[in-house]
Amino acid sequence: MQSLGSSKSSAKPARGGFSMFRISGPGLMVLVTAFVVAVIFAANQNDVVGWVVAVIALFWLLLACFVVFSIQKAAKKAGAKLTEAQNAFTGRGAYAPADQGGTRVVAERSEADEVRDLKLDHSFKIVQVQVRVVNDERAKGAAANQDTIMRALETIEITATNARDMIKSSGGSGDPVTGTIID
Repeated sequence: MQSLGSSKSSAKPARGGFSMFRISGPGLMVLVTAFVVAVIFAANQNDVVGWVVAVIALFWLLLACFVVFSIQKAAKKAGAKLTEAQNAFTGRGAYAPADQGGTRVVAERSEADEVRDLKLDHSFKIVQVQVRVVNDERAKGAAANQDTIMRALETIEITATNARDMIKSSGGSGDPVTGTIID
């Protein structure tokens, strides 16, 4: 028994291992022999039944060839996937960490990131509350307090500006996000 981390190559089957040729060879030889015998008898006797048997034998031969070659192709693909998985598991594959030390950390969140996310969350909650205030005042119709609506909109504008300044650009420079808004 061989472990996944073993350095021995499993490309060649062992002497007693699985070989598609050893399984498919005798079966295909029997079908080829049956087809050749059916063709010879059909040609010698020039009989319709003999040719029908030859066609049936040819059908079974083609079907067997299709199955054998399909299984061989699938086995090769499965073997390649298994080798890829073993290499990835042992750290020799394309996705293995460069330091060969196990798990690779892509990025760590800093304390500043956590605080910024908390501030952004708070800013979004403020905006939600102010939107609810504006909707409540608008629902009153003519009796709505326009000063309350204007203060809520001003609070939304200030909060959105502050929150936007907290968002960092993806370059990691710490600068606020810049760009053009397209409507």
